[in-house]
Amino acid sequence: MNDSSRRTFLRGAGLLGAGAAVSALPTLGAPAASATFGHHGPDAEDACFTLAVLPDTQYLFDADRGDPAPLDATLRYVTGGDENIVFLAHLGDLTENGQPGEFDQISRSFQHLDRRRFPYSTLAGNHDIKSSTDDQRGRTPYLDAFGPQRQRGSKTFRGASPDGYNSHHVFRAGGREWLLLALDWRPSAGGLEWARSVLARNPRLPAILTIHELVWADEAGQARFSEFGQKVWDELIAGNDQIFLTLNGHYWPPGRTVKRNNAGHDVHLHITNYQDRYYGGSAMIRLYRFDLARNVIDVRTFSPWLADQAPRLNELQRREIERTGPSDYFSVEIDFDSRFAGFAPVPVPPARPAERQLIRGTVAYWRFEGRDGTPVDGVRDLSGRGNDLVRVTLPGSAAETLRYSGEFSGRQPSRSSLRFDGGKKPARGAYLRTADSAPMNAETFARGYTVEAFVKLPEDFKDGKHSWAAIFGRQGSGAHAGKTGDDPGEPSATLSLSDGAAFQWAVFPVNQNGISTAWGHELALKEWIHVAAVNDGRRTTLYVDGCPVLRNPKTAAAGIANPGGSWLIGAYAYDSIVEQAFHGWLGDVRVVGRALEPREFMLG
Repeated sequence: MNDSSRRTFLRGAGLLGAGAAVSALPTLGAPAASATFGHHGPDAEDACFTLAVLPDTQYLFDADRGDPAPLDATLRYVTGGDENIVFLAHLGDLTENGQPGEFDQISRSFQHLDRRRFPYSTLAGNHDIKSSTDDQRGRTPYLDAFGPQRQRGSKTFRGASPDGYNSHHVFRAGGREWLLLALDWRPSAGGLEWARSVLARNPRLPAILTIHELVWADEAGQARFSEFGQKVWDELIAGNDQIFLTLNGHYWPPGRTVKRNNAGHDVHLHITNYQDRYYGGSAMIRLYRFDLARNVIDVRTFSPWLADQAPRLNELQRREIERTGPSDYFSVEIDFDSRFAGFAPVPVPPARPAERQLIRGTVAYWRFEGRDGTPVDGVRDLSGRGNDLVRVTLPGSAAETLRYSGEFSGRQPSRSSLRFDGGKKPARGAYLRTADSAPMNAETFARGYTVEAFVKLPEDFKDGKHSWAAIFGRQGSGAHAGKTGDDPGEPSATLSLSDGAAFQWAVFPVNQNGISTAWGHELALKEWIHVAAVNDGRRTTLYVDGCPVLRNPKTAAAGIANPGGSWLIGAYAYDSIVEQAFHGWLGDVRVVGRALEPREFMLG
């Protein structure tokens, strides 16, 4: 959703105008801050989790001119919402003048987190201490209120620098551990060395750096290093590949940028601060929602305090409920496995034994295990049923057009694949077919079937030379099986790919004269995908990565008409003549003589 459509949505929900429809507020995902919440511990294994970021709250705690209510509402939201918030990081300038009375007030607010043992970090901003000093300044009201002694009972606190102004935390989320550094307003040379030592002691943890000053942004939201920020980049961030995200306050307006570190990898640098906004920023929080499955961080910024008061707000206040500009509401795409591979490579799971895949009803199971790059002559059926495959090379094609490959899907049982380099007009490449004596050549699967495979398409698949390339199917046509409906020259069964790289399972059922077709969606290239065609003797369902697709036929379709030909892997045959060989990679292929549930697929 682009920013303009987001803004349109908010206006439609009544959050940007005076005549707002309050009933639409729950669509923002912001429960009323005054609601009574039960404490729900974060789910540390969920692939979706949220890091809450709280920038400068200084104007809320400014001698006798402040108001803790906005922050209290925000902290209640953090512990009681449904965002799977795993940690809260304050970016400094907790107070305006750094006075004991101000720290007494904000300390009382943070007791809400302490009582619930909710993990958080703080750091000193220039308003919390004497701004001309670095982390060797000694004792201050900030250190008395938020020093290491406050974190002793925290389950994420891992220690502080000797001066107490720099700390580090390790929290578990998304099934792994993450390191968060909270650095002082002015970390000294010793402070930066301490931070480097923390990274060195935790060499496999992805790291998030929080600090009060690092980048500032222009009115367009383009962030740039401050003079001190450049020093921190040069001496800490650039040379430590673990740091992939930095968060700072201090300046406004908000903004962001991306820089390449010494390893050639992206580091995302974000500034967030709203003290210049209505009511000192209304204790707005920035929610970083990590989705490890989608490889994205979705970011949004809003004030739980204002959201709670929606029925009583005027136009000015309503505009401040949620910030929806490109610097406040955006997504960051990160391939986490790839980005962290240099220091925390994802372990390759071991191959699963072939015998585990021989479930009840298995008709054939083919694993493509051979030395990378060597041509394929034939493949044995590991089910023991004798449905072995032999190689067929199309005229004028080299042996290398069908070879073993070291590439594989981490979800498939084996640890190798076949690389097909085929095409059409003229037909070229090579494919595999069941031997003439293979028992499954006589099968009609009238009681049901499941055909599943792992597929990866190369970048040039959509160049027009590979449309309707088939992964699996029969060599005989509908006509050879006695069918006259639709196009009888089509194979009696084929799992093919359209010119737009969408799966199609097309079959002449035993009980129909025409073709029954299930359609998938357009696929991503250069990614491993699992596909399964499942028939229970009545209905056929096509699954992609374990999920049913939309366009599955509702008409009863039993079995597969038998034209008497062999089964093919990696070839499409029209009127029993092979017109092209497949182009891409195929992992394990399995055929089962019954309908499998998705939990039974080779996905594991």
